[in-house]
Amino acid sequence: MSPSRRHPLRSTLAVAAAACLALSACTEERAGKSREPGKDNATSQQLFATGEPNAQGGEGSARAKPVFTHLSVRAQGVTTELIREKDGTWRVTAPVAARAEAVVVESIISTLASSTFSATVKEAPTEADLAAFGLKPPVFTVTARAYVPDAQGGGAQDAERQRTVTLHGGRENTYDGSVYVRRDEEPTVYAAAGTVRWALDRDTFALRSKALLGPLDERALKRIEVKAGLQSYQLARAADGTGWRLVEPVAASADTARVAGLVKTLVEQRALSFPEDTPEARKRLGLETPSVDARFTSDADEPVRVRMSRVTEAGVTRAYALREQGTQALLGEIAEDALSVLDVGARELKDRRVLDFQRKDVRRVVVHPGGDAPAITVVSAAGTNDGVGHWDMESPRQGKAQHFKLASLLRALETLKATGFGETAPKNWARYGVSATSPGVVLLGEDGKELARLWLGSEVPDEPGALYARGSGADVLKVPEAKVVLPTRPEELLENVPDTSKEGAQTKPTP
Repeated sequence: MSPSRRHPLRSTLAVAAAACLALSACTEERAGKSREPGKDNATSQQLFATGEPNAQGGEGSARAKPVFTHLSVRAQGVTTELIREKDGTWRVTAPVAARAEAVVVESIISTLASSTFSATVKEAPTEADLAAFGLKPPVFTVTARAYVPDAQGGGAQDAERQRTVTLHGGRENTYDGSVYVRRDEEPTVYAAAGTVRWALDRDTFALRSKALLGPLDERALKRIEVKAGLQSYQLARAADGTGWRLVEPVAASADTARVAGLVKTLVEQRALSFPEDTPEARKRLGLETPSVDARFTSDADEPVRVRMSRVTEAGVTRAYALREQGTQALLGEIAEDALSVLDVGARELKDRRVLDFQRKDVRRVVVHPGGDAPAITVVSAAGTNDGVGHWDMESPRQGKAQHFKLASLLRALETLKATGFGETAPKNWARYGVSATSPGVVLLGEDGKELARLWLGSEVPDEPGALYARGSGADVLKVPEAKVVLPTRPEELLENVPDTSKEGAQTKPTP
């Protein structure tokens, strides 16, 4: 028996090894030939050839960057058409009408404008060659239209400055990660960097914007109505035109930053897919009985309605959102946690500022040290205050007050925020240590009008360093004791008066 018959596996491996070596040699030879100096000037050729390397000036001037106006991208068997709007933004016009994904479009036009061919692979390929390179048919095709701007940046309507280039992309060269490319009707097959394929081989989903719930400008909104899970609330723009007020389920000042954050987080939700929008689909996806139903109203545009739902199909739970504005509607799949963005209680939306006032309006400060201690009254003697003016003490002693201490006190009171809430409008504030003898401060404006009042109560059980307090609203508040240090004697505020008393803690009432 011959050796080959005795060891068929060894013979097969030997043949395979020889074939691999031959293929490797062939590949290396081809790669080497395609990059031989003197035979290849492809490295100087732009993907998007304008034919005018110095269009904005004479010899030596900078290359004029083409201004792209239309893109047609065919990938995965579907052609996506895009156009550039007058404001510079891009829109998808086919197979759907939608905003374009700006980052992806910018990647395409930047690649077209700046990338070059890295090598000439074959100048006269056969049909078999084209099939081997993945160019018959192409894996992707991009047709781009642009104009070459003149020295003033114009030329959009000049027919002589219009350029159109079509690029056909093939498969990846596993040897170096490059991609095979043909341009227009040229027979030549070029090689381009792998980043070119990454930038141009984009399907419709990649090219359309995933910003499903925007645009929604919180600054332009006048009213927000939300039903989410067990929560239901309404917000209305405050009289100053900048803040927000809770209208339902309670009337109270709202935390403007919190409201703006909710809207911002909502708009940032990204679509995971775009199901077909039909009445049957809306019903099947639970959007007729949504988990979240919100309406955003402004003076400038029609109201925006956002519905969200959660459904389980074949054991898989998914979430969906439907945005409607006028006759426009957009349906998309979203991350499941998006349903919790608006699902907040009224307390989370309340303004956590303890006192609602502005320092510049304060003309008189009355501090109540607590217990039987006399109140300390200081008045502004300056035309303008803002916490840095001239302050005088009226009682229980008279003299010039230290303006920086008054400024610090007013700043602390203006920025003081509650760390939590208790009950609303309690019938018995004494339960929280708040009474007529509690430590506190009263701020008065012109003509003695009360601007704000703060009473400090007893310590919050199981929350070291926190006190109950009563501020400008009807809620029992929890405030950090360290943030509310009130003077207890006139000597602490008077100028040039030595304070020889022992430093003591702030007087607190007995709960």
